[in-house]
Amino acid sequence: MNGTLNADSEAAVLRVLDEKQLFPVRIRAGGTGERKKRPEARVPSRDLGVMYSQLADLLGSGVPLLRALKSLARSTVHPRLRQILKEIQGAVADGKSLTEALRDHPRVFSPLHIAMVQAGERASFLEQVLRGLAEFLERLDELRSKVSGAMIYPALLTVVGTAVMLGAMIFFVPRFEPLLSGVHQSVPTRLLFAFSHVVRDYWYLLILGVGGGASLLWSTLNSPVGRRWLERWRFKLPVVGTALRMVAITRFCRILGTMLANGVPLLQALSISKDSTGSPLLADRVAAAAENVRAGKSLTEPLAAGGMFPEQIIAMISVAEESNQLEKVLVHIADTVERRTNRQVDQAVRLVEPLILCAVAAAVGFLAMGLLLPIFTMASTLSAK
Repeated sequence: MNGTLNADSEAAVLRVLDEKQLFPVRIRAGGTGERKKRPEARVPSRDLGVMYSQLADLLGSGVPLLRALKSLARSTVHPRLRQILKEIQGAVADGKSLTEALRDHPRVFSPLHIAMVQAGERASFLEQVLRGLAEFLERLDELRSKVSGAMIYPALLTVVGTAVMLGAMIFFVPRFEPLLSGVHQSVPTRLLFAFSHVVRDYWYLLILGVGGGASLLWSTLNSPVGRRWLERWRFKLPVVGTALRMVAITRFCRILGTMLANGVPLLQALSISKDSTGSPLLADRVAAAAENVRAGKSLTEPLAAGGMFPEQIIAMISVAEESNQLEKVLVHIADTVERRTNRQVDQAVRLVEPLILCAVAAAVGFLAMGLLLPIFTMASTLSAK
């Protein structure tokens, strides 16, 4: 039999033929050119964590890796992850290692995951590595959900307050302008009417200005200098800055400790954790620490420079480095700091909410003052007559 199949790889063709109970004699690529592969969609970390946990359970029960991947590909709910697992299964069936199969999907499996799986495969403790990855992703997802969930109410207040003010400038303020045209207008009233005119008559310029300013700010903040400037400004904020800094330290300690506990060499673990902290300033400190370690010096000296790490954490890391228990102490630091960070995040959210309420109240007060002051002036003039 001769035929043509559309597939992403030779392994996918083999799977299709095997399902049809056909034995291939020869397979060759066809077509006039290479088909452009669409960018791979990301998979939520929660689904990845569940997949790692299930794969660890299957391997722990004695199921071979290829059969475990096949079982996961059938039972996974997420459609994109199900397709990826089928491709990984095909790559492993072709003789690739699990690490090499994961490297074919860089947008789904980060260097952190690949390095840990590689260490587990080399040292024959893949099951423990997968369990550690599942627990790590679960904790990271909990922290991310806590921060994003806590910011829902302040964000809602900001959106509603802005919408109310714009609605008042477009529909409410113009009704008072003819009534107050012959009355002495105070500075707030003139500013209010001028802003209302700008919003109603030049709204397209405002949109262009806001869009251009946002794009300029976005491009600036995406540059290395802009990211570091924003990071320094955020860390100087009261309460909020401390919480953000401790979140970055928690992520670094947990990533580095988890990788060291799973057999990843220290220099490779530092290189990966540097890119996974989410903080440019902390990444600079970690890069300097990696250079120190490469030169045979201490890990803690570059971390202590710059004031990013509290003295207590530096002291714990120093003692752990001397006693050769760095991986245990780093995970312990992450657990301890995470509990404290949760309280600081709650305090930061409690601080943000009244600040936004005060800003909304100030805007409403300015609106009321701009409209009521001329009315009071007109009423006093009429009563004097």
